[in-house]
Amino acid sequence: MHDGVEDIAVEIRRPKLDYPFETVPTPGAGDAVEVAPGVLWLRQHLGGSLAFINVWALRDGEGWAIVDTGLQTKDTAQAWRTAFKGVLGDLPITRVIVTHLHPDHIGLAGWLTRKFQCRLWMTRLEYFQCRMLVADTGREAPEDGLRFYKAAGWDEDAIENYRTRFGGFGKAIYQLPDSYRRMEDGEVFRIGDNDWRVVTGNGHSPEHACLWCEALNLFISGDQVLPRISSNVSVFPTEPEGDPLTDWLTSLARIKTIVPDSVLVLPAHNDPFHGMHARLDHLIAGHERQLGRLEKSLAEPKRSIDVFGSLFARPIGPDLMGMATGESLAHLNCLIGRGQAVAEPGEDGVTWYRAV
Repeated sequence: MHDGVEDIAVEIRRPKLDYPFETVPTPGAGDAVEVAPGVLWLRQHLGGSLAFINVWALRDGEGWAIVDTGLQTKDTAQAWRTAFKGVLGDLPITRVIVTHLHPDHIGLAGWLTRKFQCRLWMTRLEYFQCRMLVADTGREAPEDGLRFYKAAGWDEDAIENYRTRFGGFGKAIYQLPDSYRRMEDGEVFRIGDNDWRVVTGNGHSPEHACLWCEALNLFISGDQVLPRISSNVSVFPTEPEGDPLTDWLTSLARIKTIVPDSVLVLPAHNDPFHGMHARLDHLIAGHERQLGRLEKSLAEPKRSIDVFGSLFARPIGPDLMGMATGESLAHLNCLIGRGQAVAEPGEDGVTWYRAV
């Protein structure tokens, strides 16, 4: 799950990107910057290493379509109220579009759709997986999860921390609406005076929706393409043999074939930028280098918690243990899928990985 620590991954030297708004003050709570005619950039506070999420207001006739919402907090709701009375001109919200299921993106979708009696727009997998995760709120940690983290090499203190924190996903999400409008890859729909095309990606989340407007030369990328950090790509206890890293790398390569390099990218984190194709190449190359380092480190068998040093630039403490384990397993499962490594479960329930 995305929770503000994507920057634990080692990144190779970044390409030089162009940030056309770097001399413009970034929007404060309830404020906005116009990035194109009828397209407003707003920010909602997150705290932690990411600090903010970018959300977008698209003029939609006599109202606004909102893309992503921020977390369910009193401060975020107040920032929206300030925006409604100010930069949004007291006009109604016509629809709430959510790129994917993570709480910083969908947290206030239920509140906004109820307040304005409008529809939530999401892809099918994102909507239903979010409903599933929210349903875990308040549950005890499942046995599958305990076995999963024991197999990764976690000690009893780490597993107890997992037990304590399990079921917290839904606490940052306002009650979701019981219906939604499905978005599909390749679909084109009109918002105001412009057509927007849905371009989906996988790996960071199951069916992440990006939005491309050819007429405005804009690409709302959500978390699929970020300029300064690499999106978290993790394996979770619900699908322990999953290979989300292959999904994500394939998605990045596919976006490059669909969306032109000239677009202004509107990401969920950091600032709008030009140079998407170079950034896509850089992200792919960076993970390929990590995979190469990881394969070399597996000359001797290792648990997933033993490979952190091959993948991450900073020490992994208890607060990052879950994220780092998920990322490590994503890289290990990718190597297994490529036939470059094997997993060997031990009699004590711990899994060891070695290069082939």
